[in-house]
Amino acid sequence: MTQGPAPRALSDDALSALLSTQRFGTLATNKSSGHPHPTTMLYHWDAEARVVRFSTTADRIKVKQLRRDPRAAVHVPGGDVWSFAVAEGEAEVSEITTTPGDAVGRELLSMVPEAARPRDEEEDAFLEQLVAERRVVIRLKVSRLYGTALDISG
Repeated sequence: MTQGPAPRALSDDALSALLSTQRFGTLATNKSSGHPHPTTMLYHWDAEARVVRFSTTADRIKVKQLRRDPRAAVHVPGGDVWSFAVAEGEAEVSEITTTPGDAVGRELLSMVPEAARPRDEEEDAFLEQLVAERRVVIRLKVSRLYGTALDISG
């Protein structure tokens, strides 16, 4: 059997770049049994603050789990099956957005990619929908980033 290339650890800058280019990752929270609860979610990476933000509704099980045990991680695949980034840390869950345009609603709006952000005339309806859905922000404050890539040609 031939020995192939070994995985290489990605630098902090490369990991941050990977988190910035992807939009979906798998958030892992902890069930009361201690087993992981993975959920694929759309996320927003704030590299400067080292915070991964997720939008969800207040009734989701992951919200309950994070309020009980804030430890969490998000796994983000790279451009191929051989590369990935993991961001670990403690999460906090915001209050529910209760008034269209409140601070939580504005934070949720800021997480929408520019190309998908509602136009000015649609913004009020979007903020009202966030209130109706009882949306919250999960803020994963990243304390550790790690990941690898495997350089394979052909």
